[in-house]
Amino acid sequence: MRKSLFTLALMLFVGFMANAQQVEFEEYDLDNGMHVILHQDNSAPVVTVSVMYHVGAKDENPERTGFAHFFEHLLFEGTENIPRGEWFNIVTSNGGSNNANTTDDRTYYYEVFPSNSVELGLWMESERLLHPVINQIGVDTQNEVVKEEKRLRVDNQPYGNILAEIKKRMFKVHPYKGTTIGEMEHLDAATLEEFQAFNKKYYVPNNAVLVVAGDIDKAEVKKMIQDYFGPIPRGEDIVRDLPREEPITEPMRDKAYDPNIQIPAVIAAYRTPSFKNRDAYVLDMISQYLSGGKSSVLYKKMVDEQKQALQVAAVNISQEDYGIYALFGLPLGDVSLDTLITEMDEEIVKIQEELISERDYQKLQNQFENQFVNSNSSIEGIANSLARYYMLYDNVNLINDEINIYRSITREEMRDVAKKYLNPNQRLILEYLPKKDEQ
Repeated sequence: MRKSLFTLALMLFVGFMANAQQVEFEEYDLDNGMHVILHQDNSAPVVTVSVMYHVGAKDENPERTGFAHFFEHLLFEGTENIPRGEWFNIVTSNGGSNNANTTDDRTYYYEVFPSNSVELGLWMESERLLHPVINQIGVDTQNEVVKEEKRLRVDNQPYGNILAEIKKRMFKVHPYKGTTIGEMEHLDAATLEEFQAFNKKYYVPNNAVLVVAGDIDKAEVKKMIQDYFGPIPRGEDIVRDLPREEPITEPMRDKAYDPNIQIPAVIAAYRTPSFKNRDAYVLDMISQYLSGGKSSVLYKKMVDEQKQALQVAAVNISQEDYGIYALFGLPLGDVSLDTLITEMDEEIVKIQEELISERDYQKLQNQFENQFVNSNSSIEGIANSLARYYMLYDNVNLINDEINIYRSITREEMRDVAKKYLNPNQRLILEYLPKKDEQ
């Protein structure tokens, strides 16, 4: 009887948590094509104002890489009504914080303010869009900032170039072959007119989604949005016709060198579909099964029991057009890189040939339920998710429904997707080695 009561209580708790995660939102378009999403939550006097632009590293001229990330910095320089260098002072003096980030697919800016400053956030983001000052002094200043960031995060960071080395071998024609931070010589060679043209093309309302989330009065905020963003003229429609990759049908093997490391690494990388494809969700579950925590299959086997690896991971790097599924290992002592590959392959083959246990499957489901509960735990996180699901997935309600995709994935699907994508003739094996003086 006690067990039955416990089971009933657990079911009710899970049902409550699932319902508690429901994120209510309203969305509409301005006449200029800007998409607007509002989420009202009056539980705390905080508001997030954010704008996501559908522009990332994949949209750049191959001879001018790094532009999208460069603009993440450049558009904090100032506007016609915000003096140069004053952006952050205005935010902090009003009790707020702000940041921005760039990927291959999109660029995202946001402010977090006390809710009585929501109008300030809207004005600042409208200024960034309508009145940016893009001049030579700003370009020169941010060029040095980006170079220092590259030195700190990539050039002098142990294993900092691994993803770049993988991407340029996995992608032959699609712009994912480049890096988000780009090539510094491309930024050095760019003219002011090229930066201004990039801004004119991509920083337009019809290429953006505005999210206002938190302690708001929706009617008041709608009027503010119309006042600040409504008059901004629509830009030219953006047409993307990016080259498609041919399937990988033959195994690839290569070496890359890093002067910042002493311990080599080995990576097995597979090209996979867009994160909009159901198979990408299945690959997420396979990754979690293989290396999601210290009780996962690869960690228990190769780190704990066999003492072959210092670290091991299976990572599904999903993007808008393609993904990369990567197995990664750092050897312990004299263990060879080929041994790590053999041991990881053995676990992949098991998934391809056998169904994982019902117990492991339930554990996975519990882990994804927990991630779902945590994913919408802050207004800032909700704003990001609303923007991302609209811009990249064209389905805002995934903020509520994405967990149902994971719930519906079967053990048979995990087996079949592993068979479809994770085969030796479809991959790159990259040895990532310490660079010696003579190399």
